[in-house]
Amino acid sequence: MFEDRKEAGRALGSALKKYQSAKPVVLAIPRGGVEVGYFAALTLGCDFDIIITRKLCYPQQPEAAFGVIAEDGSLYFDPWSNKYLTKDIIIKVQTKEKKEIQRRVLQYRNGEDLPSLKGRVVILVDDGIATGATMFGAIRMCCKHHPEKIVIAAPVSGLTRLSKLETEADEVLILNKYQHLAAVSQGYCNFTDLTDEDVQLYLKKQLSGTTKLF
Repeated sequence: MFEDRKEAGRALGSALKKYQSAKPVVLAIPRGGVEVGYFAALTLGCDFDIIITRKLCYPQQPEAAFGVIAEDGSLYFDPWSNKYLTKDIIIKVQTKEKKEIQRRVLQYRNGEDLPSLKGRVVILVDDGIATGATMFGAIRMCCKHHPEKIVIAAPVSGLTRLSKLETEADEVLILNKYQHLAAVSQGYCNFTDLTDEDVQLYLKKQLSGTTKLF
């Protein structure tokens, strides 16, 4: 168990040292993944940014996702979950999450797109993987940019979706694996929700030169 996301990020960065010479880019998933991703990138001395994905959740079960959408519109649907939803409901949920993605892109990156990922080692980081939904969406988006390699990295994960993620990415690196992970918070002693202001703070640290720039 990790003390907090800072400790987890540093541990993750150390575990990713073999990629340091490739000058990778760490892309963190807001919000929780940003703190972990920042400290992983700081440990590696590499580029750092965010990639925004949003779960598509059942209207009556907001904690359960039937899919995910990335900031460029890339979609991933759970092949078993969405068969009970009508097309109208799916479109309505997508529209809602697209608006939230646009808000976050504007607030976090001033509306700017991601830099070029072509030919780069891309390390996708979150603070933990429970269902893997947000990662699937991020992978879909990154693949369109033709990176050299996509690495999924997280401090904690349940075992359920790892085999599926391993078929989607070039490598999946998890520090602590749990047979049953009901919530990512299980892997941390101190686990608090991050705010938009927290995300912006880590991005400002990156821009101020605390981590390497693009």
